[in-house]
Amino acid sequence: MAQRVRQALSGLRELKLACLRNLSDLSFNQLSSCVPSLERLSLAYCHLNFELSPAQGSINPQDDSPFQLSFHNLLRFVKERAGKLRALDLSGTGLPPEALHSLGQMAILCRQQPGLTSLDLSGCSELTDGALLAVSRGLQHLQHLSLGKLQRLTDAGCTALGGLRELQSLDMAECCLVSGRELAQALGSVSGAPPPLTSLRLAYCSSLKDASVLSLIPALGPSLRVLDLSSCMALSNRTLQAICTYHTHLSVLRLAWCKELRDWGLLGLEESSEKPALCPQLCPELEYQASGPEDASPKPQSSSLLILQALQELDLTACSKLTDASLAKLRQLSLSLLPALTDMGLVAVARGCPSLEHLVPSHCSHISDEGWVQAAGSWPRLQHVNLSSCSQLTEQTLDTIRQACKQIRVLDVAMCPGINVAAVRRFQAQLPQVTCVQSRFVGGADLTLTL
Repeated sequence: MAQRVRQALSGLRELKLACLRNLSDLSFNQLSSCVPSLERLSLAYCHLNFELSPAQGSINPQDDSPFQLSFHNLLRFVKERAGKLRALDLSGTGLPPEALHSLGQMAILCRQQPGLTSLDLSGCSELTDGALLAVSRGLQHLQHLSLGKLQRLTDAGCTALGGLRELQSLDMAECCLVSGRELAQALGSVSGAPPPLTSLRLAYCSSLKDASVLSLIPALGPSLRVLDLSSCMALSNRTLQAICTYHTHLSVLRLAWCKELRDWGLLGLEESSEKPALCPQLCPELEYQASGPEDASPKPQSSSLLILQALQELDLTACSKLTDASLAKLRQLSLSLLPALTDMGLVAVARGCPSLEHLVPSHCSHISDEGWVQAAGSWPRLQHVNLSSCSQLTEQTLDTIRQACKQIRVLDVAMCPGINVAAVRRFQAQLPQVTCVQSRFVGGADLTLTL
């Protein structure tokens, strides 16, 4: 049986054992012996035992345990596979700094080989700045590094990132002590050119401010495609305009809950000109007639969201100071929790974004059936729509979507008081390709009584 398993798995390149809390050394070794070509291993949220020797303060080697998965056993496996292993996911394992130091020293064995290119330490809350230093010294060929939810990581640790010259993606989401100052210096200190970062996640980094981010953005280099600054609530329009100036090839930009963003920041207008209800650049067929002198009309600047022609996903959830003017050409757009968005804004989105496939205008209380009547015809590719808690919508909107959006697959009308269960059932019956309709508490159901 073991021979047949080895033969079947001889070409296996990736193995995910995440969340197997009862995985032991014996079972891991038996399985790993059957996958000689393994390149990527995930042990995320497995229960790893990190026993330290009191005398040496190092990982204490023990016999293979039939009851638990030990770090010393994992370390032995990684050393044996140094020539082939490319990715290791230890997120959520509670990895302590001493264990990571051993892992970093082990990586020296890989320097004359391709070595690890991907490492995920997200959720290892005990790790400190010294741990990141060990990573940068021992794993200099890393291309993908995830450090999310490292609550002890500070700016001092970020200085070590300058040694990772091949880094392509960096996830530091929920590292609340990182302000970005040292990160900017580290990325900008690489001789010749910055690392070829294509993805940077700094979501929920509450210490980020405009000053540090403005120095970070130019240091990121021209290869950046994904930038996530969600819930960095202190950031303002200055940061947004810097993004639009330096990173015109972005495909994903997430700014959810950045509540200081305003229309003039997204559209590149002068701050004093934030007056029109709709920018003519978004709807060329609509002419904007200035009521005053010619120089009183909005003056677009170079740093405008409209420059990001490659943008496919934009998340502006809960950016409550935005109005109808702030729209762009996308395939995926989240406009949830924008109280100032009206039918006019919805129509502008439709005319400017005919390729839209995923739209989330939930909790927008000023959008009505009339807006959908005018907008839906422009969205033949629409597949996923979230209209939850849009209080003005009725079954007329369902009829409009059914007739105009033939590609629709997922619809959410939960907590829409003007839409009843019967209308939802008719919608599903007439569009059998729809795979999911969320209709909780429709028709004005009393949530208090229901709960």
